[in-house]
Amino acid sequence: MKVGAPLRLAFTHIPRRLWAGGYNYQSNLFAALGKFRPGEFTPVLFAGTGNDDADLAPLAAIAGVEVVRSPAFEGRAGLAAAMALGLDRAAAAEFRTHRIDAVFESARFFGWRLPYPAIAWFPDFQHRRLPQLFPAAARWRREAGFRTQIASGRTVMLSSESSHRDFRKFYPGAKNEVCVVRFATEPSPAFLTANPAEIVAQYHLPEKYFYLPNQFYTHKNHQVVVDALAILAKRGFDAVVCASGSTEDRRERGYFDQVMERVRSRGVEKRFIHLGMIPLSHVYALLRACAALINPSRSEGWSTTVEEAKSFGVPMILSDLDVHREQAIGTASYFGTDDAVALADHLMRTFEDSEGPVVRNLLPDQDVRVAAFATDFAKTVRLAMQARLG
Repeated sequence: MKVGAPLRLAFTHIPRRLWAGGYNYQSNLFAALGKFRPGEFTPVLFAGTGNDDADLAPLAAIAGVEVVRSPAFEGRAGLAAAMALGLDRAAAAEFRTHRIDAVFESARFFGWRLPYPAIAWFPDFQHRRLPQLFPAAARWRREAGFRTQIASGRTVMLSSESSHRDFRKFYPGAKNEVCVVRFATEPSPAFLTANPAEIVAQYHLPEKYFYLPNQFYTHKNHQVVVDALAILAKRGFDAVVCASGSTEDRRERGYFDQVMERVRSRGVEKRFIHLGMIPLSHVYALLRACAALINPSRSEGWSTTVEEAKSFGVPMILSDLDVHREQAIGTASYFGTDDAVALADHLMRTFEDSEGPVVRNLLPDQDVRVAAFATDFAKTVRLAMQARLG
């Protein structure tokens, strides 16, 4: 690395259909570094040759980002070697070719012999908090991965103080450097070009609706929203929730079908509307115009959807998690994860209090929060590099 040259940071691509929150996280991180730490870092995104061009194009368009395609990053390529031999040789060779200075590991382990400073990002500890939601093999695979990264001396990056408490509870003997980096978002202007009124009309939504943009993962707990809508229907109160996001959950492949069967059995087909995977510009348009964001999740590390709602001043109705209270800082209504009655009450009250139609714009304090996010991440990278030097 030349003195004064940007640090070249390796990231691995997160497909949006598998984890929209992780995809958005990287997109916002790259943009934040470019805006608030100009010339300090070059994010180099490594993707498989078969990854979706539509996913990669917006990331490649962010100033300073380089995208590298290689078979070394197809699926779980190299994981067996990383675990058994201590190094994913194919990935390490790509890092060497592209002059990488440090590596960011997200659900990917490159081996304890990796000759680069490495940051292990643990988004949450839901496999420990909610083990019943994981098949045994998936739970132990994730736990083995975390423990291996900890044992390899990685600098650990967490997204909240709530996760930090979990880390100390579940891994009390860990001596790793640990950094809390709270995600903040400032959506690209390119994603704010869609006219919210036109998008609402395109999806045949009423002027007042609630938005649930969570991927259909088991822990996201869509069922409680369906039950709350059924309660409101019995009260004679008509509220609509539109949901978007991928229907793939590799842990429980029938989860989406279970939710939609519940929608039919509760008779709320016209009240719970699933839009599927929609363009990010449509996501932001629906968020800006909704009566409130709902996040009923049973576990979060630092919710991307909550952060995006905060950036526009959208009212929020959230499950009563420590991290949601930490993240929303008193600006949301809360309900127990299984309390459909409390959720129904919040929906009814918020609906009656809201004025529609409405279109919100980014709040003026966004730069402060996003700059802090970029600064904390930069400090984490520097700490990881110092730790590597000893």
